[in-house]
Amino acid sequence: MVDSSGLLLFRRTPDGIVEVLIGHMGGPFWANQQDHAWSVPKGIHDDAEHDHLAVAIREFEEEMGSPPPDGPNIVLGSVKSGSKTITVFAREGDFDAESAVSNTFRLEWPRGSGKIREFPEIDEAAWKNVAEARSLLTKGQVPFLDRLIDHLDAADSPGNEEPPSPTR
Repeated sequence: MVDSSGLLLFRRTPDGIVEVLIGHMGGPFWANQQDHAWSVPKGIHDDAEHDHLAVAIREFEEEMGSPPPDGPNIVLGSVKSGSKTITVFAREGDFDAESAVSNTFRLEWPRGSGKIREFPEIDEAAWKNVAEARSLLTKGQVPFLDRLIDHLDAADSPGNEEPPSPTR
């Protein structure tokens, strides 16, 4: 199993709508797709990395071009998706999606051509409400939206003066 960790940034609009920051996956395989072609900013752990939050923050910075805003983290847990175990944290904050500049990867394209091309890991970042994000995110990442909304609903419920303690 391969470990991957990510950071799902969220914000609330003035009318209370929750939006999440997600990125459209770059490269030729995703170029003409929208549905299920977006991702939480995330990445694979190097062999010696065991700190999921540190990897999530590093990958956010690599894929968005600058560090995430400071703030407490909400542990959204892990899901298995294909050969990966994905661990995601959420953090409330704002970020200028239009200024995102992703790192790149190299790929022989077209296959068998001998031509190596460079593509951004994320070719577009955008704030999407949870309903939109549900249809855009890869299917294996959708459970993180449900976990985020469950956490926010529990924190906002009457009689719950203190939200569940986030990790830092």
